[in-house]
Amino acid sequence: MRVALAVASKEVQTYFTSPMGYIVALVFVALTGYFFVASISTDFPEASIDGYITPSALILIFLAPAMTMRLFAEEQKLGTLELLLTSPVRDWEVVLGKFASSLVFFLATLGLTLLYVLLLGFYGNPDWGPVWSGYLGLALYGGAALSIGLLTSSFTNNQIIALVVGFGILLILFVIDQAASLVSGTASTVLSQIGLTGHLEDFTRGVVDTRNIVYYLTVMAVFLFLTVRSVESRRWR
Repeated sequence: MRVALAVASKEVQTYFTSPMGYIVALVFVALTGYFFVASISTDFPEASIDGYITPSALILIFLAPAMTMRLFAEEQKLGTLELLLTSPVRDWEVVLGKFASSLVFFLATLGLTLLYVLLLGFYGNPDWGPVWSGYLGLALYGGAALSIGLLTSSFTNNQIIALVVGFGILLILFVIDQAASLVSGTASTVLSQIGLTGHLEDFTRGVVDTRNIVYYLTVMAVFLFLTVRSVESRRWR
């Protein structure tokens, strides 16, 4: 575990010293700020929170792969990944460390948006239940999105390819919920359970359902497992 912490510490420092990290954070804060201003124009606090959290999930379809695209792709391009893998470290520790660093950076960026919550509490009288459950849901959603972006970064040494593939996978998982409404029966149920966004809706309404938490944690576990396998396969290339 010390190796994972060391990898995470190194990557976190890179995030906070890289111009790209600040650009991604600025874009996220600016776009969520826009949706926040648009959402508080309504007279209903619950609706304002839903109008703020849900678009933030849409923003993460692009920004989550942008946060993770360099984590493996850059090391593969520079040739440092081979050196890392030949050292006495476990592949899962490397993957876990890199994922933890991206999650820390995302949560720090998300934390900046708490200013909007403070403003909402100062000027209005919102229902705080949906506010905090919405943030919990968005944190889980972001973690799932980051795990997908990390997997695509392990596939290639080209950051742009990693970004595009990650964006494509997240976009598919985002629109699957829309496709579920076009069919019926078992197919509709399966599609609605697969999609990322549908599990976020309960959080925006103030409902913390264990099934939704388990879903996001399962997505993270599955894609991190696949990332470990992807990294392991490089030993045989």
